[in-house]
Amino acid sequence: MEAEAKYTYVGIAVIALLAALVSGIVWLKHSGSRSDYNYYTIYFERQPLDGLQIGADVSMRGIKVGRVEDYALTKNINRVRVLIRTDRRTPVSSNTVAVVNRRFVTGIAKIDLETPDPPGPPLTEVTGDESYPIIAEGTSNLDEIASRLNRIGETAAETLERLNDVLKPENRAALEKSLANLRDLTGGLNQRMAELDRTLKSIQGAATGLDRAGNSVADFADATRQDLRPALQQADRTMKDLSAVAVTLEKQVAQLSQSVGSTVNTSGDQVSAAVAELRSTGAALNRLIDRLQDPRAALLGPSPAQRGPGE
Repeated sequence: MEAEAKYTYVGIAVIALLAALVSGIVWLKHSGSRSDYNYYTIYFERQPLDGLQIGADVSMRGIKVGRVEDYALTKNINRVRVLIRTDRRTPVSSNTVAVVNRRFVTGIAKIDLETPDPPGPPLTEVTGDESYPIIAEGTSNLDEIASRLNRIGETAAETLERLNDVLKPENRAALEKSLANLRDLTGGLNQRMAELDRTLKSIQGAATGLDRAGNSVADFADATRQDLRPALQQADRTMKDLSAVAVTLEKQVAQLSQSVGSTVNTSGDQVSAAVAELRSTGAALNRLIDRLQDPRAALLGPSPAQRGPGE
């Protein structure tokens, strides 16, 4: 009886220890993981996930802050859902993005979390039917460089194809003909330039001669003005003398008219003729005085502005 009682106590103790162990493991799994980590979902569409495995590192600014928990394809075959967990102290913001980076030697991929400056508010919102907040997909620098290199390669290939089209026999013949025409055109232009130089020299010589002729005309005009100045002064004095004579003659005509008035009845015919003659003489003197108003016109003739119609 005593031996059986000892085995019973031992069995009860073992069962209690196993229950305590299981309870501790469950408690550590649930309470410890939930309190020490944050979980996020990432959807990758543009970046390939070659080398990414469950348990791969998740880093921020070169520091490991978590790991990859799971990944799976979605209904959209070009979209991959990746579940990660990070240390609860990791500052994941609403503008944080996820980028896939690979080691060149091993090819093993990891996920880098990048947050631009300034960071946004902490990412805690869960949208739609999701179980965890969603971190947006970023752009890898290596992928961007590779994409640019691909575009450069495509452009180079297209350029080579076009160059091959240009260098076809028929195009090459046309190009050679165009080069020959261009060479002939260049030679003709060189000849035209030589002729143009000679023409410009001739024009320059003619301009020099014209300048000299202009100077000669100016000198002649100055000399002519100096020669005509005494004649103009003499003509001016003559005009003044004639004006005085005309005034005196006008007075005599007036006196004669008064004296003739008393004898007009006796010698009407003769006196009328004399008076008419005196009047015509006065009119001629007046015309002479009018012409002498401009001595230059009296000596050199009327200017084009003074000429009448048909002169």
